[in-house]
Amino acid sequence: MVAGPAPGMGLVLTADVIAPLVDDAATFGAIAAANSLSDVYAMGGVPRFALNLAFFSDEVLPLELLADIQRGAARVCAEAGVAVVGGHTVRDPELKFGLSVTGEVRLDEVWSNRAARAGQALVLSKALGTGVLGQAIKKDAASAAEAAAAIASMTTLNRGAMEVGRRHGATAATDVTGFGLAGHLRNILRGSGLAATLDHAALPVLPGVAAHLAAGLVPGGSAANLRFLGPSLLWHGPEAARALTLALLTDAQTSGGLLLCLPAARAADAVAELRGLGLPAAELGRLRAPAADEPEAAIRIE
Repeated sequence: MVAGPAPGMGLVLTADVIAPLVDDAATFGAIAAANSLSDVYAMGGVPRFALNLAFFSDEVLPLELLADIQRGAARVCAEAGVAVVGGHTVRDPELKFGLSVTGEVRLDEVWSNRAARAGQALVLSKALGTGVLGQAIKKDAASAAEAAAAIASMTTLNRGAMEVGRRHGATAATDVTGFGLAGHLRNILRGSGLAATLDHAALPVLPGVAAHLAAGLVPGGSAANLRFLGPSLLWHGPEAARALTLALLTDAQTSGGLLLCLPAARAADAVAELRGLGLPAAELGRLRAPAADEPEAAIRIE
């Protein structure tokens, strides 16, 4: 029996499952684990326990492959201080893996989509482009350096970003995953009744992403994101940068960074501290009150 949370503490319960992005089984497990743990960090919490969720068929793949996936996940969980206490396997010819995670957070410090404030800065902890590079890896179009950069980003825990956000007064945050930066930012804007202005030149980008986008390598999920989010994205930047920027904002990420909403006066120090952790962090823009002629959750890009 596990005791409940201490007074003033609450539980964060989450689950996430992804399909393979890379050929190496242990690396896939590590990416899946880091991705699953991020939801807890995005609420300002600390993950404590996890259950493996495996969709796997031993009639199609050797069990040794599943063991390698679990070893990769266990390594990341150990780095995060998370105990893997069991799991569940579904016999499925389409391989997928992830974690169900239980974490804890102080009830008076929960980061909610409804707690962002006008005037706050938007700080992103990781570079964009894992969706594009994931496609490039699958198509053998990514260089070794590009693949290594994407894997390093996707297996990096968001624990450090959460701790920096805590120290610098963040009130809301989201991890950037399948709906892209713009999609997850939109959730915060809708929840908090705000709009945002972003600097297109401030977006941190993984190596090789721009070239792959120019070659037309856009994941299906990213294209769907752009169609859905189009009315919310108000372009006011240079026309030459439009296509690349919108593709980056809607790129369907796996295990992306944290987008932190924190006091503007603290943004530069937060970015410096994140970069000191080896993260390619950047201040992207500001949260603001919506204009009367803008759509709900408008994202103006300059």
